[in-house]
Amino acid sequence: MRVPGLRALGLFWVAVLGALAGGVATLAWLGPPREPPAAEAPVVADAPVASAPEAGTPHASTAEPPAPAVAAVQQPVPVAPAPPPPPAAAAPRRVEAEPFIVPPDPALLEASRHGTVPRRGADGRSSIATYARPFDRTDPRPRVAIIVNNVGLFAQHSEDAIRRLPAGVTLAFSPYAPRNEALAERARARGMEMLIALPLEPQGFGQQADPGDRALLTSLPPGENLDRLEWALSRLQGMVGAVGGLGSMRGERFAANPALLATLQETLTQRGLLYVDPRPGAPQPGRAFGRSVDILLDEPSAVRTEVERQLAALEALARQNRSALGLANDPVPSVIAAIAAWAQGLEERGIAIAPVSVLIRAPADPAR
Repeated sequence: MRVPGLRALGLFWVAVLGALAGGVATLAWLGPPREPPAAEAPVVADAPVASAPEAGTPHASTAEPPAPAVAAVQQPVPVAPAPPPPPAAAAPRRVEAEPFIVPPDPALLEASRHGTVPRRGADGRSSIATYARPFDRTDPRPRVAIIVNNVGLFAQHSEDAIRRLPAGVTLAFSPYAPRNEALAERARARGMEMLIALPLEPQGFGQQADPGDRALLTSLPPGENLDRLEWALSRLQGMVGAVGGLGSMRGERFAANPALLATLQETLTQRGLLYVDPRPGAPQPGRAFGRSVDILLDEPSAVRTEVERQLAALEALARQNRSALGLANDPVPSVIAAIAAWAQGLEERGIAIAPVSVLIRAPADPAR
């Protein structure tokens, strides 16, 4: 005999178990609960991503913006479009290297009892052409050349001159300097032309002016003077020529003797060297390729303001005559500072600074 109450109770549990089984199946189909997605980090507009997009990914400026972050976490900052790619870099401007003076050529040297001295090469080459600083001779601007004399006696002053002066300035070395070759190597690396200063007998010799124990004197026989000239020429290698004075001594008494001066100039010409007469207003060298000085830059005083005044006069003379040659007696700091400052605006003022070899002229004496 069946009991109605038990049947109802059984149906109840069957219904409950069926509901549970259906819930379990539903949960299994849905899977385990997932974590909410993490909010994206805000994108800073002026810090674009550095890495390149992967192949096939559209450019950042055309790609769709990312989905917004979860509002409950943080409101995202709109992504700024990437800046356009920079234009192709222009080719770097070519900077011309500073010209340098070639090292001494053995083919332009010969032995003497004092050491090697300049000579013309077997092929006719001269020191003037070989050791000249390159210069554009088609440049139409007025030209100014400057010689700084007595280089080498005071090492620090000489080193400062080589370092600070424009490379177009010409240096005249003292034959009495103890270390000309080291300084000459530095000048050569900068492309500075070099001369040897000749200790010629000055005005006032024996009183207030002493050109040293190797000076060329009017009282000496010609052979002795030629020997002393060879000694002076042996004291520097790779020079374009000589200047006829040492420091503030300008060889006035020696140069006043026409025969002595002619022999000196002829000897320099035979050896392929130029000659600069340090006396302002002196005649053009008659037996040598060269030039006389126009203005003394540190006379009557080496005070900087006075040197600047003389530089202005030199520039004005160059504008008038198309060229001018200035000479400074010594490489003292005031002179070097004045020349360096004056040269800074030279390009803007339409003046070309030239090495002395550019201003020389052919011998003036047609009888040579």
